[in-house]
Amino acid sequence: MSEDDYVYYNGRKLRKGYTTGTTATAASVAATKAILNQELQTDVSVHAANGQKVQFEIHNCSFDDQKASVAITKDGGDDQDATDGMLIYSTVQLRNDNQITLDGGKGIGRVTEEGLANQPGMAAINPTPRKMIKQSVRRVLGPDKGADIVISAPEGEKVAKLTYNPKLGIVGGISILGTSGIVTPMSEESWKHSISIEMNIHRKRGDESIVLTPGDMGEDFAKNELQIPVAKQVQMSNFVGYVLKEVQRLGFHKVLIVGDMGKLIKVSGGIFSTHSKDADARAEIMVANLALMGAPTDLLKKVYNCLTTISMIKLINEAGYQKVYQIIADKIKLRSEKLLAHRKPTVEIDAVVFSSKVGLLAATQPIKEIEAQWQ
Repeated sequence: MSEDDYVYYNGRKLRKGYTTGTTATAASVAATKAILNQELQTDVSVHAANGQKVQFEIHNCSFDDQKASVAITKDGGDDQDATDGMLIYSTVQLRNDNQITLDGGKGIGRVTEEGLANQPGMAAINPTPRKMIKQSVRRVLGPDKGADIVISAPEGEKVAKLTYNPKLGIVGGISILGTSGIVTPMSEESWKHSISIEMNIHRKRGDESIVLTPGDMGEDFAKNELQIPVAKQVQMSNFVGYVLKEVQRLGFHKVLIVGDMGKLIKVSGGIFSTHSKDADARAEIMVANLALMGAPTDLLKKVYNCLTTISMIKLINEAGYQKVYQIIADKIKLRSEKLLAHRKPTVEIDAVVFSSKVGLLAATQPIKEIEAQWQ
């Protein structure tokens, strides 16, 4: 292994690992090669989504002239999670045409709620690994052959109970995930530190205002819908309270928070660490605000039983209680400014809340004024 396969943190050398997406890609490529070459596969090399070439040892390989199954052990490196050490299988069967299909089998979760990366009914194989699996198999098959690919994980249903899938309405197993394909061990403290460094760069170049987003969705909305350049933005992840206090410490005077309702609704309730492992009161906060508006008990019960915010929004829109979004946006501003109220400098905070399905929901100022101020 090369030095590129490690990171260093607090003097410790930590080995990188591979996502379930990269593992499933490798198993799919090996299974395809087993059919085409009619040879037992013992190892396989593939490119992760970030372009890095990685190699896997194959633990199980069986094949005939039309179908093959390969298993590879998920290796999370030193950033071990619930899926580390489990077997990920890919079963590939040739088709009579040149189409490639991809589905989940035993132990791979199924999406049951709107608002996730995949539509309800689909296997929980996220867009990046879905693309990588199909592209990698296509390179092996060539343009004229097709295949049906099924990813499975025998221990998936058991392991999924240790993940956030049940809370997200993903049933029956784990998800096949990964954007870069590589798992890089990094503590939360190191992550926070890197955000502080990024904000400090903005401050040193003379910026007195900053746009904060929880992640890629918020960044994309700010860029594409509000025309705010990415260069003016910093991703704060789930560390809202920490980042707001850093904003004040570094001397920023103005902040715009742009994010999906599913994340920012927690801030409106005074929750400043928004990861679901720390707190998930989305339904409780939404129901409390609707109740104060006089919403009927039947609607409150339905909203409370929703597993995703997008499901709540659908019910709220149908019932005509869209004004709750403005209440929540205003409370995000109120709670955030209150968090920083007893120190200097004073920080003026505005918020824009959206839904990935619906679009803009509310803002603490007219949206045209926000666009004019921040573009």
